[in-house]
Amino acid sequence: MPGSLPAVCEAAWPKDVGIIAMEVYFPSQYVEQAELEEFDGVGAGKYTVGLGQARMGFCSDREDIGSLCLTVVQRLMERSGLSYESVGRLEVGTETIIDKSKSTKTVLMQLFEESGNTDVEGVDTTNACYGGTAALFNALNWVESSSWDGRYALVVAGDIAVYATGSARPTGGAGAVAMLVGPNAPLAFERGLRGTHMQHAYDFYKPDMVSEYPVVDGKLSIQCYLSALDRCYSVYRNKIHAQWQREGLEKHCSLEDFGFMVFHSPYCKLVQKSLARLMLNDFLCHPSPDTQSGPFSGLEAFRDVKIEDTYFDRDVEKAFMKASSEAFESKTKASLLISNQNGNMYTPSVYGCLASVLAQHAPQQLAGQRIGVFSYGSGFAATLYSIKVTQDATPGSALDKLVSSLCDLQARLDSRKKVSPDVFAQNMKLREETHHLANYIPQGSVEELFPGTWYLTRVDEKHRRQYARRSMSDDRPLEAGLITSCIAAEHIPSPLKKMPRIPTTTAGPEVISNGDH
Repeated sequence: MPGSLPAVCEAAWPKDVGIIAMEVYFPSQYVEQAELEEFDGVGAGKYTVGLGQARMGFCSDREDIGSLCLTVVQRLMERSGLSYESVGRLEVGTETIIDKSKSTKTVLMQLFEESGNTDVEGVDTTNACYGGTAALFNALNWVESSSWDGRYALVVAGDIAVYATGSARPTGGAGAVAMLVGPNAPLAFERGLRGTHMQHAYDFYKPDMVSEYPVVDGKLSIQCYLSALDRCYSVYRNKIHAQWQREGLEKHCSLEDFGFMVFHSPYCKLVQKSLARLMLNDFLCHPSPDTQSGPFSGLEAFRDVKIEDTYFDRDVEKAFMKASSEAFESKTKASLLISNQNGNMYTPSVYGCLASVLAQHAPQQLAGQRIGVFSYGSGFAATLYSIKVTQDATPGSALDKLVSSLCDLQARLDSRKKVSPDVFAQNMKLREETHHLANYIPQGSVEELFPGTWYLTRVDEKHRRQYARRSMSDDRPLEAGLITSCIAAEHIPSPLKKMPRIPTTTAGPEVISNGDH
């Protein structure tokens, strides 16, 4: 029974709490960044080479933060074979605010109605791109606390990143990631290993309540991001050193201790610079680096630089990007699949990067690895933490099922429809003019959406939003209407009428399946 754990659970801290399953959603349409360069009249390569971006996904006025999160949650639940009764906490991290009071989480509770489960804690968390990480930490902490009742936690990070016409527009994107959290997870969060830095700055913020567009100080934002990375890495290393000392180990933490390193990705080139930044930190902190051979070869001229003076030092940046090129290829490049092809998703960005790593490696390549994760949100808040991948990569294991569920990411990205920059600009103008309207019926095409996508059908005179779901089985959209009627129309099986299962302490959950999208 919920709230009454077996004695074995009460006596022991839940083991290997972390991510059990993931689902990723991105829009069905994209614009080529190379074509956008020509359309915007900027130099060739400004977006593709300078920012490292190839394509950018975007939403029409048919999608909002409610529909994105409805889609990704229902897909995760269907593919995992989970009952809605088995979820005891649901957290949403987003900065795409459509109501100053009502949370997106409450919109998602419509999916739980048929199960009768209303005993679900958690609401929305907001701080720019960091909200998804804060929501995830809340879920992890709940499972590890006296409040845990034995059920799973569900975390959703979702956003629509749009900018006014200008230099920032190509750094947009959209999407959502849902993560199932519980014990015995294939991706276990390492306890006590979080390095956090929080500070006040106006680098990126959204003070205009009637506009989707942010106010951005680009140079300050980069400085805040890189300074937060420095601080978080320093705190993380101090904490892992303390752990190692307690275990009798005398060693220094460096990039070599991470099998993979993923970052929040406003644009891909910043991520490459960030990995170089970690190598710079390793170099400056090393008591006696070898500058004759190895990764620090030829870097002796930078031995006495002050880290805070290097944010825009081109010589330092160039030297350490070159020195870290092999590390970038092996530890980070794979994480940029979704970021490069879909753009910046804000809160889901770093988790899209994590999913990209899982999608492009076999379970045997991932098993036992430590994955470093750096999450940043403007304003600003940042954390660097680590995930330890389970050693069990056998067929049918929790890791095998997680990897299998994400292995089609590239195919899904390739299945999207390319539109011209002119059509993209028209969609941005439509969103700009209508996103805050009441008594409004969206104009975007439902047929362009992926099967199974939730979409906005109307906003009534009291700003109440109604959604429908496109059919999973054919190209015809479901009849527009309230969310509950759509579930009935599609004949989605009711969640299993059983009490939530308390995960065992000896083996991973057996409910994750390799269902189709």
